Amino acid sequence: MSYQEIERIAPVGGPARVGQGTAVEQSRAVAEVQAAIVVAQQCPRDITAAVAEMRQSCTQMFLAERAQFRFPRAGSTVAGPSVHLARELARCWGNIQYGLVEMRRDDEYGESEMQAFAWDVQKNSRTSSTFIVPHKRDQKGGPKALTDMRDIYENNANNGARRVREAIFAILPPWFVEEAKELCARTLRDGGGKPLDIRIADAVRAFEGIGVTADRVETKLGRPSGRWTEHDVAQLIVVFKSIQRGEVSVDDEFPAARVTVDEIKEVAKPCPAEAESVGSAWPTTAQPGSAATE
Repeated sequence: MSYQEIERIAPVGGPARVGQGTAVEQSRAVAEVQAAIVVAQQCPRDITAAVAEMRQSCTQMFLAERAQFRFPRAGSTVAGPSVHLARELARCWGNIQYGLVEMRRDDEYGESEMQAFAWDVQKNSRTSSTFIVPHKRDQKGGPKALTDMRDIYENNANNGARRVREAIFAILPPWFVEEAKELCARTLRDGGGKPLDIRIADAVRAFEGIGVTADRVETKLGRPSGRWTEHDVAQLIVVFKSIQRGEVSVDDEFPAARVTVDEIKEVAKPCPAEAESVGSAWPTTAQPGSAATE
């Protein structure tokens, strides 16, 4: 076999030829990367302007309410900065590209190969992670296989969003992220200028709208609503938004009170009047001189 014949052998599993559209797309992608580097070098970021824009964004309630996530794991709740905050910080910092790519989908084995990346074009600092997403969804009865195309797409997007978030935070300066988190927490505590008593009433009303009574909310915080602080209301906002987004369920955040064995015995214990009539199907009233009296 000659050298020319070896060159014409297509790789196993790959296409026999590259179409014109594919070739154009490959050339466009290379040109786009080169152009991004040139633009980033010619228009470097202004750190002072980036910090000012980040501070302005973090004072908005819309971002502050979405800046944290919560989800249950092993009987506890995990919380942290969300992908929404990561994307906004990447926009404020500038000259950053990030994304999620589905490299391969295998319906036979029920899994997708994904890649999440973030790239600081100006500093040429790039981080990426390649991972496998099974086409399954965790639930109480065990993992459930996904067959619907929409369910598979949403499952891949949800799993990829967490990797994109970590990739963005990996290339952003830590001080930049920490200041943003603190500002968002402060915005939630301030409540957009509303008095605390009004925010407490709004929080109680909002949870009643999703079937959570005020008693369950007070039990979670460990004190009555009249003693709630700005921090308590801010925590409730994060919990409420997480329930709306489907990150946690109502039962995860507000578990039903467990009844102890002693409480069951106390309820089942007969009262003194009932104890006197035990052993007789009818209540007996003894009359003087009757057989019952004797």
